Amino acid sequence: MDTPIQPQIFDTAQIPAADRFGLWLEMLAQTPTLMRIRTEHADNFEARAEFLELGPIQLIRHRYPPLHGIRTRKLISRSDADCYLLALTLNGTGIADQDGQRGICPPGDLTFYDCARPQELTHHVDDADDRSAASIVALIPYDALPLPHRRLTPLFASRMSGAEGIGALLADYLIRITSHPEQYHAVDADRLGGVALDLTATLLGRHLVSEEAVPTEVRRRALLAQVHAYVRQHLGDVTLGPGTIADAHHLSVRSLHRLFEDEETTVAAYIRDERLARCRRDLADPALADRSIQVIAGRWGFRDKAHFSRAFRATQAETPQAFRARHLEQARIVNSTASGVNSTRTQ
Repeated sequence: MDTPIQPQIFDTAQIPAADRFGLWLEMLAQTPTLMRIRTEHADNFEARAEFLELGPIQLIRHRYPPLHGIRTRKLISRSDADCYLLALTLNGTGIADQDGQRGICPPGDLTFYDCARPQELTHHVDDADDRSAASIVALIPYDALPLPHRRLTPLFASRMSGAEGIGALLADYLIRITSHPEQYHAVDADRLGGVALDLTATLLGRHLVSEEAVPTEVRRRALLAQVHAYVRQHLGDVTLGPGTIADAHHLSVRSLHRLFEDEETTVAAYIRDERLARCRRDLADPALADRSIQVIAGRWGFRDKAHFSRAFRATQAETPQAFRARHLEQARIVNSTASGVNSTRTQ
């Protein structure tokens, strides 16, 4: 069975209130974002960080009390700082200052800065009853972005909208990945990180000058990511195919096929594989054991049971019935064992 992505979780709720802020600072010291922090909640710093490793990049989903941070050259010298940081505000208002520029980011907006340069950060909440600010940050090595370092300087601490265009696509992607990492396979981590990089590079290029500032390959991969997202959202539509996908993205069918030329798949094969992946997930889910195989196949866009069975056997080397029986039996054994353990502990 495919192993899901497992985040590393740091949660101060697991330790005494008096120790929480100090432990948070110790955790922060192990990252490229080491800062001197001030907060009115040092006596009970309720915070949580979930770390996801996605190939070349790291995503961190933060929740913490309002704070103010300063990153000096001395602190920079004590950390591995050869990376950029892209931040998406989830709750509260984030204010970033770097190189004389300031970005004020309400929920849904993004900012970007260089970890090797001094910076100042404030994150506060507007509701007095709300004790938590929240954000998602992506740590990106310099060489992972196809844009020259010197050209990115105008964007440091700038505000970029996450409500429209590429910014909205990137924001939604970061939220989905960090909200439910267990829905994604560990073997796909590099690809998932690559999609985030492509979207980030495209967003930055658009904010620099114009679309011409974005390398052709980056534009191609960003468009490919949009096509992938569209396919995943419309798998249940039996009419989904190269024609409908091309129309939705204002492409010719020929251009769509050309977009997939450097991939290890075709448009039709990608649709089929995504549908089969959803079917495998549902067939292995004990909660859906009462649904017929035909209903599951139809839910994900397979027109008839015979076609689905042939496609399934071609990739799994077993029938859908055998696959379901094997996985439900594994789930029964695991649940039975867990039930026995829990029963023993409560005696």
